[in-house]
Amino acid sequence: MLLQADNQLTLQEFFNLPPGEDDTTYELIDGQAVPKMSPKFFHAKLTHVILALIEERCQSQGLVCPEWAVLLKKQEQDWIPVPDIIYISYERLPSDWNEDEACPVPPDLVIEIISPGQTFGKMAAKAQDYLNANVLRVWVLDSKARSITVFYPDAAPKTYMGEELIQDSLFPGWQFTAEQVFQKAKIPLN
Repeated sequence: MLLQADNQLTLQEFFNLPPGEDDTTYELIDGQAVPKMSPKFFHAKLTHVILALIEERCQSQGLVCPEWAVLLKKQEQDWIPVPDIIYISYERLPSDWNEDEACPVPPDLVIEIISPGQTFGKMAAKAQDYLNANVLRVWVLDSKARSITVFYPDAAPKTYMGEELIQDSLFPGWQFTAEQVFQKAKIPLN
């Protein structure tokens, strides 16, 4: 369900909207308040595992947060997505920044986990929107396919499955496999 406006919502109008029913989270997409899909159990477990892995690896280099709205532009319009996880280096957002508001800068990394009812195609399009908004990297996790697809601003996306090592220049020296992530989250094989 969209929170319809007669015309497109401005950034301020979006932030002034009353809270959604049952703590529904909304994203500002094409001038409309669009509810974010409510995560299920596998989604929550994957979020927990990825947060812990990045936090363990990057604690002194940046900030990792779940479900934090980000102020971005999409086709020159205000866009406020709420990614499943973001990582922001202290180069992009100083470690002493401490405001209770949406993230004011594009993150280094956005992670989206495909939920039931979402398609990889829609997530791939959203990943491109993130890259166009100066996000450096997007990871899309698919628990059914047990894959992690990495989207780059200057190269074709790459899908990792099984024991193929994932390495990313955002995190020098860190490597892991998609299978390690899905096993640690105890996602059952289909």
